[in-house]
Amino acid sequence: MSSTTQSIGAPSRRLVFSKANFRRRKIVNGIMLSLTGVLTVVALIPLFWIIAYVIYKGWQFISFAFFTQMPRPLGMVGGGIKPSIEGTIVLTTLACLFAIPPGILAAFFVAYKPNTPLGIAVRFGTDVLSGVPSIIIGIFGYALIVKPQGHYSALAGGVALAILMLPIIIRTTEEMVKLVPQNLREGSLALGSPEWKTALSVTFPAALNGIITGILLGIARASGETAPLLFTSLGSSNYSIERIVQVGLATHQNIFQIFLNIVEEPCDSLPLTLYKYSQMPYPELVSQAWAVALILMILVLAINILSRLWVQARVARMQGR
Repeated sequence: MSSTTQSIGAPSRRLVFSKANFRRRKIVNGIMLSLTGVLTVVALIPLFWIIAYVIYKGWQFISFAFFTQMPRPLGMVGGGIKPSIEGTIVLTTLACLFAIPPGILAAFFVAYKPNTPLGIAVRFGTDVLSGVPSIIIGIFGYALIVKPQGHYSALAGGVALAILMLPIIIRTTEEMVKLVPQNLREGSLALGSPEWKTALSVTFPAALNGIITGILLGIARASGETAPLLFTSLGSSNYSIERIVQVGLATHQNIFQIFLNIVEEPCDSLPLTLYKYSQMPYPELVSQAWAVALILMILVLAINILSRLWVQARVARMQGR
């Protein structure tokens, strides 16, 4: 009788224990989910606070003239940031020219030859470079280009920004190349295609979404840097591509000479303008600094949103095929 009672009571005790354990785990799960939700909101508060405050301080000073006019002398009301916009475009274009081709080629080599001494060295150097402070990159650009040339230039600033972009492009491209199925590469090689053609016509299109995303993120990182440009491009309020082109055409210079004149002059940029105006004792320039901050924030957000929309559109188009 006792053994029968024990055999009947054991399942009931296990059932009671399992219900209590399930109830306890449900309570703990609810607490942890609530905690993660609260901490997520706390983490997002500074982001939305910064965005709202910059919009509040900067939107009222943005106008069409603000984008198209040259800066006024100190103490005068009005003026715009045309040199800063043109300088940012020139610096970003140069940085892309110097960083994207070698970054993609280095990433493909590291992805294909990861265990070679050169591949290990490139990966280690990329990890170290991604942690180097940007001001050190600026000092390096000063010693490498500015001092031998004897003057500040947009070229030196483009090189410094390219160095900052390289780690992002290399690591992103490398990971995207590794995600491409090995069967695609092996099938192309089995059909007699050489390694370089396989990488160009098979692997590169398959990894293009991630590569473009990495490039846009690198551009967003470089476009907001100030410290490297203080030692390389310096910042000139008189920088004007229109003026350089007009002088070049008047003196019968060819396109290559005009391009050299554009990249060899000291140029301004949006981060440099923000840095300079925010320290001025003139309320008008401080207000313009808030407007520049808003433009920079919109630029970075637009690049990030554009990269995501581009990837989503490309994926949808490929799935539609």
